[in-house]
Amino acid sequence: MSERPPHTTTDAGSPVGSDEYSLTVGAGGPVLLQDTYLIEKLAHFVRERVPDRVYHVKGGGAFGYFEVTADVTEWTKAAFLNEVGKRTPVLLRFSSVAGEEGYPDSDRDVRGWAMRFYTEQGNYDLVGNNTPVFFVRDPMKFPDFIHSQERMPATGLRSNNMQWDFWTLSPESAHQVTVLMSDRGTPRTWRHMNGYSSDTYMWENAAGKKFWVKYHFKTEQGIENFTDAEAKAMRAEDLDCHRRDLWDAIAREEYPSWRLEMQIMPYEEAADYRFNPFDITKVWPHADYPPMTVGRLVLDRNPENFFAQIVQAGFDVANFVPGIGPSPDRMVLARMFAYGDSSRYRTGPNYAQLPVNQPLSGVHNYNKDGPMRYHHSGNQPVYAPNSYGGPKADPQRFRDPSWFTEAAEIMRAAYEAHPEDDDFVQPGMLYRQVMTQTDRDHLVGNIVAHLSQGVERSMQERAVGDYWTRVDSDLGARIARSLGLKP
Repeated sequence: MSERPPHTTTDAGSPVGSDEYSLTVGAGGPVLLQDTYLIEKLAHFVRERVPDRVYHVKGGGAFGYFEVTADVTEWTKAAFLNEVGKRTPVLLRFSSVAGEEGYPDSDRDVRGWAMRFYTEQGNYDLVGNNTPVFFVRDPMKFPDFIHSQERMPATGLRSNNMQWDFWTLSPESAHQVTVLMSDRGTPRTWRHMNGYSSDTYMWENAAGKKFWVKYHFKTEQGIENFTDAEAKAMRAEDLDCHRRDLWDAIAREEYPSWRLEMQIMPYEEAADYRFNPFDITKVWPHADYPPMTVGRLVLDRNPENFFAQIVQAGFDVANFVPGIGPSPDRMVLARMFAYGDSSRYRTGPNYAQLPVNQPLSGVHNYNKDGPMRYHHSGNQPVYAPNSYGGPKADPQRFRDPSWFTEAAEIMRAAYEAHPEDDDFVQPGMLYRQVMTQTDRDHLVGNIVAHLSQGVERSMQERAVGDYWTRVDSDLGARIARSLGLKP
């Protein structure tokens, strides 16, 4: 005999008389306002959504662990990385950048890679994408870029013309757009793509020596992408193909895994490197800084509640641990504000107290009160300094990571140009030296298809003459011929 289910209650725990019928005046009379459970149920129902993320709206994720496989104490004193074989719990959220909730998972887009390490020294959040580069290098242009990928204010429709207008007026986007328009813009599953920090970060070892680093999570399932035709066909078959694939793989215990490879640049080499190493639109050539395998990421647990553990997950680029910090990468510095502020807007100033966001280590500070606060410190002082044993910072043990060695004038300026700071060199090398002939053919076809959907003729001409031809003359000529333009 099955166990009797629990009795329905209000949110206050009081028993409820019916799950089906409202309280009315007689069998055919009006509903009464005094039906406490009905009113509570309706009031909660119309409030059960939180604001969407502005971008990276649709996604999914899972929990797992990160295991250290190589000694990295030469480069960082981060406690969770200080011992081979050490495992740290993680949360990984995948997403698409421009698509809203309900959008097809298979649409051409960059995929987000937001990762949390629940370390003994607090949460360490690493936010990146499935590409090693990005569209813009200065955060001033970031909101404009996102706006260009969303919907037009008058019609409420997305616009390829708007996207190409922004891209062709922002030459630094060429590297990322080349990747996006290749088959890498339509990964077959989240399991079959890489993840990258994209941004540059700083590691510091126990002796105080500093290094610049980039993270590369290489899929152990192998890279698999849809062609453009396959991605479009999947729209009709399964809008949630990526979310479903990840859940099903973990449910059948085929745990997806990635190998973490680090590129490490000595601190002193950044100043005279041939292009600015903090420019997120550039990759560091592997010949200069060979990736070194240091760990392994495994996802082995699905969320128990999608809303509580994935939707409410609030990642904060400012969440570092001792031994890891930011770099002069301008996108990192802006994200250190924007991501935490997004979470405060979406779920409130105490978002870090939600179970999925709560660190495993203790929290001791002087923040107090605010909506939805439920962790309290009893009679602990709520100000500093104090004479009553409240938490006290230790500037000798825990210094803010920094990199400046001399003062400079405050100004608005581009990165200082290095000898090879050219926005079209790396995407051209990607086209000529990395892509196969099939990759190049698909790239041309994907670009032409995208430029043919609602893009003005003058915009097509700009995209060919001022953009793709500068990436590679052959690429520009092929696109021009396919669009019926003069090369």
